[in-house]
Amino acid sequence: MSHLLTEAAEGVYVIAATPFTDTGAVDEESIDRLTDFYLDKDVDGITILGMMGESHKLTSEESRRVMSRYLARVDGRVPVVVGVSAPGTDPLLQMAGEAMDMGAAGVMVAPVNTVRTEEQIYGYFSGVLDRLDAPMVLQDYPLTTNVNISAGTLRRLFDDYPQIVMLKHEDCPGLAKLTRLCRSEGRRVSILVGNGGLYLPQELRRGANGAMTGFAYPEMLVEVCARFRDGQPDAGEDLFDLYLPLLRHEAQPGVGIALRKELLCRRGAIASAHVRAPGPKLMKDDHLELDGLVARLERRLKGGRSSLRAIA
Repeated sequence: MSHLLTEAAEGVYVIAATPFTDTGAVDEESIDRLTDFYLDKDVDGITILGMMGESHKLTSEESRRVMSRYLARVDGRVPVVVGVSAPGTDPLLQMAGEAMDMGAAGVMVAPVNTVRTEEQIYGYFSGVLDRLDAPMVLQDYPLTTNVNISAGTLRRLFDDYPQIVMLKHEDCPGLAKLTRLCRSEGRRVSILVGNGGLYLPQELRRGANGAMTGFAYPEMLVEVCARFRDGQPDAGEDLFDLYLPLLRHEAQPGVGIALRKELLCRRGAIASAHVRAPGPKLMKDDHLELDGLVARLERRLKGGRSSLRAIA
């Protein structure tokens, strides 16, 4: 059973890592393990081949292998979104078609980094959406794309193109923009937030529908979103606070992917923490810092067990 992505999507769509062996080859067995890990944490969906999935370091053939393996392992149990951003529109559309044929729920597209003005941004997405027959997530991540999309242009795109069913919001600072979008008139789309989950409680309070990020403890994101959905925002933020030191550390620009993969490896979700070049490598001090942060989290979780039971 496949799920097509809709504007009603909410909760946690975890950004999946792409596992490699110690020698840098795609590790398909670890894709299965990681998929099972995510599903065991009750995520609402999985997003593959995103920026934190090192999609830009894969060959076209490897991207198809990774996509096929993830979709086969998920087997329709939750929606899968496939990142298909590409410098050219034709390869983007080809990848999108293949993803949907394999059972994806939708595709995610970020703007190319050559567009600057609002009309250029609108024109780029129009050129894609006029030819795209699939639900689309529009990724707004200026820190990486160097493309700043105004709330007004996003609203114009939402109203003009029903294929856009979700916004991945990770502008920073972005809370005011999120508020403008949530309060604006027009067609509603699902808004899931990124930025490593750093601002999740505030974003949920402002109207976001969930998170699309890859923190190595996705069960926290799932529970926080559930508490907010159940009308217990303070309890959700209390739980978030327990994980915040580790989440903040993992969200560091540049080295974050190496920290995330190391944590996933320690948790048994992948066999190797290898990051493809060009990419960061952890040193002895990095491992010692992780040791301390993980130990601190475990102590705090044990100490707060009665409180956590009260919000579960």
